[in-house]
Amino acid sequence: MAHRYYDLLSLTVLTALEVFEASARLRSLELAASELNVTSGEISRQIKIIEDELGVQLFVGPGTGVVLTSTGKDLYTELASIFSKASDVVTTIKRAGRSQMSRLPPPMRSRRSG
Repeated sequence: MAHRYYDLLSLTVLTALEVFEASARLRSLELAASELNVTSGEISRQIKIIEDELGVQLFVGPGTGVVLTSTGKDLYTELASIFSKASDVVTTIKRAGRSQMSRLPPPMRSRRSG
């Protein structure tokens, strides 16, 4: 197996991290499911992927509200910071791209003889 530069495993785990972040931020699996347009069951499945991969529990107790373990709090804090920074960079790039696009001359139209 090839060594990865970042030890983030696979896209499956990265997707699960997005699900975890939403669940932790909203403190609700149901609200996270609604925000991400998936079922609550899918949210639970994605969180289990991370917990199995890391070998730790991220949430404590049953019920609709979720309570983070100390490890879950640590992971959430880092993910929230990373996602926020990534969002800022993407927004800046989009704004710059729109600005550059607005300065381009209009496309040339070919003249057809008729």
